[in-house]
Amino acid sequence: MQDRIDVDALIDGLIEREGGFVANPADEGGPTRFGITEAVARANGYRGAMRELPREEAASIYRRLYWLRPRFDAIARRSARIAAELFDTGANMGPAVAVTFLQRALTALNRSGKDYPDLVPDGRAVPQTLAALDAFLAVRGRSGEQVLLRALEALQGERYLRLAERRPGNYILDKASLIAANRRNGENDEAAFHRDWREQHRASLCR
Repeated sequence: MQDRIDVDALIDGLIEREGGFVANPADEGGPTRFGITEAVARANGYRGAMRELPREEAASIYRRLYWLRPRFDAIARRSARIAAELFDTGANMGPAVAVTFLQRALTALNRSGKDYPDLVPDGRAVPQTLAALDAFLAVRGRSGEQVLLRALEALQGERYLRLAERRPGNYILDKASLIAANRRNGENDEAAFHRDWREQHRASLCR
């Protein structure tokens, strides 16, 4: 289960998907560059214009806040695929949300506590969470890893829908239609879906 992961490539891929400078009044965090909001950039010491945020600075923020702090590096030593999924979710929804998804999924898959104890979904990758992941992978192996990935994706999708339904004027995105459109443009399906969802979700807040 210990596939190696290239964190730099993971971060570069995220930055490519997020794109450059965006100044949307619907964004509560202010203007963004490479997916980093002005609020996050300022909190991490950047004082320049957001249009000029260096790519290296954005990559450094992603590594510190969205990889090392939530301990996704520790998860990557157990499963590179799970860590990559959590990193992507964390960049979009917050690392604590991503870890909560992992905790909820592991508890749902522990066969009523037979394989390991239920986890408190507190959003922290504490030793109990890592031990549960170890036990799950030891019992379920590679096929279990795939099941866990699907559970994480389902939780992410469910949260997207709840966020959309909560706000008046929002509508539920049809992933299939977005993927079809992006295929015609030769884009990566999953990356384009998440990008399009963010753009339309942000725009809907202005309605």
